[in-house]
Amino acid sequence: MRPTFHLKSLAVAVAAFSVASVASAAGLDRSGQDVTAFFQDGLYAETVYTYIDADVTGKDSANMNPNNNTYVEGRNTGDIAEDYDFFRYGVKADINDTFSVGILYDEPFGAAAEYTGDNNFVSKGDLNNSILQLTNNRYNGLTLRNEIVAQTAIAQSPTSTAAERAAAVATITSLSTIGAIAQAEAGNAGESTNVEVRSQSLTGLLGVKLGANKNFQIYGGPVAQRIEADTKLRGLAYGPATGYTSTSNPDMDYGWIAGLSFSKPEIALKAALTYRSEIDHDITIAETYPLLGIRTRAAAIEAGASSAQADALAFRAANRTSNYEVTTPKSVNFDFQTGVNPTTLATAKVRWVPWGDFAITPPLYNEASKLNPAYGPDGLNLVDYKDDQWQVELGLAKRLAPALAVSGTVGWDSGAGDPTTSLGPIDGYYSVGLGAKYNVTENWAVSAGGKYLWFGDAKGQLPTGKLVGDFQDNDGFILGAKISYQAKQGF
Repeated sequence: MRPTFHLKSLAVAVAAFSVASVASAAGLDRSGQDVTAFFQDGLYAETVYTYIDADVTGKDSANMNPNNNTYVEGRNTGDIAEDYDFFRYGVKADINDTFSVGILYDEPFGAAAEYTGDNNFVSKGDLNNSILQLTNNRYNGLTLRNEIVAQTAIAQSPTSTAAERAAAVATITSLSTIGAIAQAEAGNAGESTNVEVRSQSLTGLLGVKLGANKNFQIYGGPVAQRIEADTKLRGLAYGPATGYTSTSNPDMDYGWIAGLSFSKPEIALKAALTYRSEIDHDITIAETYPLLGIRTRAAAIEAGASSAQADALAFRAANRTSNYEVTTPKSVNFDFQTGVNPTTLATAKVRWVPWGDFAITPPLYNEASKLNPAYGPDGLNLVDYKDDQWQVELGLAKRLAPALAVSGTVGWDSGAGDPTTSLGPIDGYYSVGLGAKYNVTENWAVSAGGKYLWFGDAKGQLPTGKLVGDFQDNDGFILGAKISYQAKQGF
C-alpha cells in the first residue's frame, strides 16, 4: 500500500520551481503564464522577481543583394539580446471549503534586442559604399546613375525591340531600388536595429471545488492584457525596409482563462490543465518607411513638381498613423506534482503555444511589400513564426530540514522554427536549474533559484525569405527570487 505523504510535511519542498523555471525562448513568450499560485492551500500571496541575461551572437550575411537569398558568412553581430527583468504577483484566498478566488499579475509576452557594432544591421551612412555592397562591387554611385541613364535610353529608343525594352525596364527598376535602398540607409547613419515589446496581464480567478472530498476544482475568469511595441530596422540587411520605424501605442483588451484541477493531499498530488484564450488588440501604430518617400519624391520631380511639393508628397507617402490588429496567442499549461516519499516531491510542467498562427502585420509595411509582385496580393508580415512552441520541465524537490528544501530541474523548449526572425534568432533551448526555499516563519518563506540555458542555433531570416544572419553556440541564465505568505483558513 502506498504511504501517505501529508501535504503539510512536503509544503517546504515546493522550492523555487516557479521562480526561475518559466522564462521561454519561443516566439515572444516571456513569463510562461504560470497560475500555480492559485492552487496553493488556504490564504496565499507571492511576489516573484525574475532576471534574464541572454548572450546571443552571430554573423551577418556578406550577401546584400536583395534579389539573392543565399547566406554568405559576414561580420560579427555582437550580443544582440538585451538583459531584462519582470515581476509576477499572485494572491489567492478560500471563501469557504468550496469557493476560492485569486488575482494574478504577470508580463506574459515581450522582446528586447538591439544590434550594435560594425555589421549590416547598423546604418553606416556611406551612400557609395552601400551601392558597392548591394551590387557586389559592380557599381558605385556614379556608375549606377550612368547605367540607369543608359538603360533609360534603350527603353525609350524607337529602334529597341520589345525584348530589349522589357529588359531595360527591369534593369532600371532593379538599379533604382538599389539606389533608393542606399539613400534610405544613409538617412539613418549611426542608428541600429532594435525592437522592444512589452506586455502586462491581470487575471481574475474563481474556483469551485467538486466531489465528495473536494478533490476536483473547476476555475476560470477574465483576463485584461496590455501590449505595446517599438521597432527600428536599420542597415543594409533589411534591403528595401531599411530605415523602417514603428511605434505601437499601448492597447488594453480582454480574454479569458479556464481550467480543471485535481488534488489528493494524502500523497501531495496536484494536477491542473489551464487554457488561456487568444486576445485581439486593436492597436494604433505610427510607421515610417523611407523607401516609399524616396521613390515618391523622385517620381514627383520627374513629373515636374517643385522641390517643396515633392518633399510634401514624399513625407505623406513615407509616414502613416493607422490601426491594425494583433492577436496574442492562446495557450495550454499542464502543471503536475506528487510526493515520491515523505520528504521528496516530483513535478512536471508542459506548455503549448501555437506561435505558428501568430503574425504582426503593420499596414504601411505590408502595403510597401505589395509593390513587389513576388509577395503576392497579401504582402508580408513584419514578424511571424513557422512552428508552435512546446515546453517541458521536470523537477525534484527535497526537504533537507523542517524549514529548508532544495530543488533541481531539467527543461526543453522546442522554439518556434528555424530559420526565424532576425529580431529574435533563437530556436528553443535546453536548461538545468537549481533552487532553494527557506521558511522564515510558519507563514513566511523566501525562495531563490537559477537556471542555465543552452540556446538552439538559428538562422536569422527576413519576411522576404532572405537569410541575413547565423547565430550559433549561444547561452543565457535566469535568476529569480520569491517572497511568499501562506496561512490556514478554517471553515
